[in-house]
Amino acid sequence: MPVPQPATDDLPYNRVSWQLDRFVVAIGKISSWLWLGVLLVVLANVFARFVLNAGSVALEELSWHLFGAAMMLTLAYAVVRDDHVRVDVLHEKFSPKAKAVVELVGLVALALPIVYLMIEVLVPYAYKAYELNERSQAPSGLPYRFIFKSVLPLSLMLVWLAMFSRVLRCTTLLFRFPREIHIPRDDRNGGHPHP
Repeated sequence: MPVPQPATDDLPYNRVSWQLDRFVVAIGKISSWLWLGVLLVVLANVFARFVLNAGSVALEELSWHLFGAAMMLTLAYAVVRDDHVRVDVLHEKFSPKAKAVVELVGLVALALPIVYLMIEVLVPYAYKAYELNERSQAPSGLPYRFIFKSVLPLSLMLVWLAMFSRVLRCTTLLFRFPREIHIPRDDRNGGHPHP
């Protein structure tokens, strides 16, 4: 499973970052199929409500849960692809090394600790829902709320791994550690060569 890579990314790969990115991209691609589930559930809910005149709280909740899971589980993919929101007013004018320094400091000083703290809070939150066998407050709502609540820390763990991979790639560029590996251009783009 190769890592699709934007052509403008100046960060070199090392063995660990390459494997982490491949893993995160694989999870992101699998999770993207949840969008088809969101579409089907929303269409079924609309059909039931407006054609059969029988709305379903469970279908409505399922569409929210699938939407949330799809969004959360594909966040790490955006980090790997470097497709996340960024204010590029100054960043685009920096040299590759200056970009790597800014990214390294931001990730190590802010992003990684904050995401770690969020995971630390969300794991007990999901586990408590499991222990209590929490379900929807609506009488005909969905049971097993812990499944959706478990997606939150899981997705943030993936984001943390993706950001840790970026840290390693920054250190490879700046300090040549871990040692750079050369990935064929075809592998960087999902097996499809550049035009």
